Amino acid sequence: MDRDYFEDLSKRAIGALGPNEHLFLVLEAECSQFVRFNQGVRQTGVIDDASLEVTLVLESSPGVLKRASREISLSGISYQDREAIREAVGVLRAEVPALPQDPFAELPKNPGSSMTTKTGNLLATESVPAKILDAVGNSVDLAGIYAAGPVIRGMANSARLVHWFSSEFFSFDYSLYTPAQRAVKGVYGGSEWNDDEFRRSISSALQKLKLLERQPRKIGRGSYRTFLEPAAVGALIEMFSWGAIGESSIRQGESPLRRLRGGEKKLSPRFSLAEDFSGGQTPRFNQVGELAPEKLILIDKGELAHSLVSSRSSKEYGVSGNAAEMDEVLRAPAVEHGTLEQSEVLGRLGTGLHISNLHYLNWSDQNGGRITGMTRYACFWIENGKIVAPIENMRFDDSIFQLFGSNLEDLTRGCEFLPQTGTYDKRSVGGIWVPGMLVSGMQFTL
Repeated sequence: MDRDYFEDLSKRAIGALGPNEHLFLVLEAECSQFVRFNQGVRQTGVIDDASLEVTLVLESSPGVLKRASREISLSGISYQDREAIREAVGVLRAEVPALPQDPFAELPKNPGSSMTTKTGNLLATESVPAKILDAVGNSVDLAGIYAAGPVIRGMANSARLVHWFSSEFFSFDYSLYTPAQRAVKGVYGGSEWNDDEFRRSISSALQKLKLLERQPRKIGRGSYRTFLEPAAVGALIEMFSWGAIGESSIRQGESPLRRLRGGEKKLSPRFSLAEDFSGGQTPRFNQVGELAPEKLILIDKGELAHSLVSSRSSKEYGVSGNAAEMDEVLRAPAVEHGTLEQSEVLGRLGTGLHISNLHYLNWSDQNGGRITGMTRYACFWIENGKIVAPIENMRFDDSIFQLFGSNLEDLTRGCEFLPQTGTYDKRSVGGIWVPGMLVSGMQFTL
């Protein structure tokens, strides 16, 4: 699948439109190598896949828009794909007149097309198993999935706008297990494979795995000084996409960040969050072809600078949009680093908890900004700057106004890029740049 092929399909589909019909086409494609590990290689192969979302908008009378969408698979064979699109448009053409008006629908626009192509330096397909297994060693219980290859996103509309994004990247999402089935989780990803960086990732995981062999300690409920590694901070940041940072959620009174807008609350001046597309890991364009700013400051030193505003929210609430997705979620989040050196983490923590990962996160009180979840994988009890023992799983329940506010002591000087590793129906793009975080107190309930 290349841009010329996509443009040809688009032009033919647009040329067959009738009066007052408008079209949006959104492409998702990939050619991916997958290798699944479970004490060795258990499955390997290459998948070539492409799907197209076809959206037909009918202007039934001036200013009255109706819309419907349908997703189809593409084969890469021109005549088959042209016929599949023609059939999809035909089905939508029959459905749309009977639908109610969509007051927030948009007609296609053409503010200018874009093209982003990012090539990578990936492992040769045949070298992947040996490269990974040699680094881990024969005596370690390994489970994980390696995914690599080009991923494509495209968008075209009947205003002759075309956006194209192609990126070659990889991710290795893995866990190492002790004989007692305690696990350390790691992820290594990017567009440039580096043997030394990969071995450092594995070496760090192996060191934690050795510590997990100690007798675990049960920690009582209460508030503890806590250091959260980047993966744990990233899990908390993902919650901002769950009805917090979007304009619609703020306007509907669901988002805890409405308190920032109203001046009722502030987060720590040490905390800043942006959408940053400059790394090229994810496309800037959205489903309707709008281009997001290369960098948009969302939270600036604890204050709400911008929310994510889709074209629908822009039209509904009469505010300027910033090319957010329709669901107003984070696509390229980046948390500003702090001043804490990695070598100083345990010393600054003193006595408390060192948290590697969090999972099963959810809002326990969305309006109040309270998040609950569980510790996961290699988490440790620290005394006087020394690792004493792994801990049994714990549940936390705390507020973003404490974790990213009054209790935030510092963030690490360095940030890590944590790639999206989702492969359920397609490979995800993008990731998050995030530092580690030291808080003076984190509330654990059991």
